[in-house]
This record gives sequence, C-alpha cells and structure tokens, in this order.
Amino acid sequence: MIFYKSEEEIALIKEGAVILGKAHAEVCKNIKAGVTTKFLDSIAYEFICDHGGQPSFKGYNGFPATLCISLNDAVVHGIPNDQVLKDGDLVSVDCGVYYQGLHSDSAYSYSVGTPSVEVKKLLEVTKKSLELAIKEAKQGNRIGDISYAVQSYVEKHNMSVVRELCGHGLGKDLHESPEVPNFGRKGSGPKLLSGLVIAIEPMVNFGKKEVYLDKDDHWTFRTKDKKPSAHFEHTIVIRKDNAEVLTTFEYIEEVLNKNG
Repeated sequence: MIFYKSEEEIALIKEGAVILGKAHAEVCKNIKAGVTTKFLDSIAYEFICDHGGQPSFKGYNGFPATLCISLNDAVVHGIPNDQVLKDGDLVSVDCGVYYQGLHSDSAYSYSVGTPSVEVKKLLEVTKKSLELAIKEAKQGNRIGDISYAVQSYVEKHNMSVVRELCGHGLGKDLHESPEVPNFGRKGSGPKLLSGLVIAIEPMVNFGKKEVYLDKDDHWTFRTKDKKPSAHFEHTIVIRKDNAEVLTTFEYIEEVLNKNG
C-alpha cells in the first residue's frame, strides 16, 4: 500500500529534516582521526533530542543507536562503538529524525583526512548518482527511471550498486512502500505520483556488487571483496515537474567548506 502525503505532512517532514541536517553537521564537525564512532553517535542523539525530535533508528527492530556509521568496506547499518577513526577511513553516516509523527532520513559519506584517489572518486560518483536519480523523480516517471539513473551512471564508472538494499517510502513509518532499488530498467515499476515521499539512497561499491551480513553484529553489511563502499541519501517528495528535496546537505557542506 502506497501512502501519499498531504501538504501539511510534507511541511512537517521538511521541518524535521532541518533538525536532521543540522544534526548531521554537528557530527561532521567531529569526524577526524582519534574520535570514536560512539562519540559521534552521542552528538547526534543529544542534538536531535534537544531540538524536539527523536532518533528514528534507535530501537528500530532492536537497532541500538541513533546513527548507522559504516567504515570502509561496511556498506550500511554499522553500529557505533569504541572503534577510533583514523586517517584514510571512509565514513558513511546515516541518520533519521522522527518529528511530529513523521520520519525524515538522509546519509552522507566522508573521508577522514586526505582521501585516496579511489575513495575520492567513489564519493564523487555516489553523490552524483543521487543527484541524477533525483532528476528522474517526477510525476509520470516510474521507480525504474530512478533506479536506472543510479545504475547506469555508477557502472559507467566501473563501480557497482548493491542489490540487496534499497531506498524506500517513508512518513508515519520509517520504511513504507514502494521500494526504490538502485538498479533497474527505465519505465518499470510503480508510477510516480505527486505527494509520494521516498528516500533515494545509492549504496555504491568501488569493487564488485556482492555483500554479506556481518556475523558478529547481525546488522552491518560489508563488501565481499573488502573494497570501500559509499552511501548518500535524500528524502524527497514527487512533484509535477521535478522532485522537491526535503532533507538538506547545506549544513554539512557549510562545515566541509569551512574546513577546506
């Protein structure tokens, strides 16, 4: 069942998304060598709660934290712990905010210190694939148009998209229909209609597409070939002529630009 959102609901998701974007920025300020992922998680938890929201992920299906923090070969769903960041790490941070009864969800990936050539390229390609996917998210198109936009761009750069995990609808629930895969055919899947709120989230591997679930924590997905993976995500709403992006990277990128 696909639920379409009223303008009032969309406005509330956007309000929650401001809290989310600013929480991401507070985390971004502290992504550096020597910091633990658990410390980053505590920053996001305090910021979200102090600004009238609740962490969407904490307690969701038993997930123990506010953030999913996935390092290097971890694709998504990494659990924050006492692991210390080091120069050269690729860090993917995924966060959701529950505000006034509605969820918003976004992710951003970073390098700690100076990135390797491959990590720099991976980050650029993954983020650009999200931008291209959003351009296809308009009324009258189909889910497959979004999926194809991601897959075709990523594979053109000799990287791969994860098949087992995908974007999703969201609103009153964190995960709603429809699923939004990062691979597929143009013109396939459910038709996009105005008022549909979805999270588009390319998960891109520098190497091969195969992943596995970590047997130690039963949450973290990792690349089978141990090569790095990146993750960017926006929550958007379908409109007639083009998508309206409800989440924001503005606050994150202010921090990154300031830090040079």
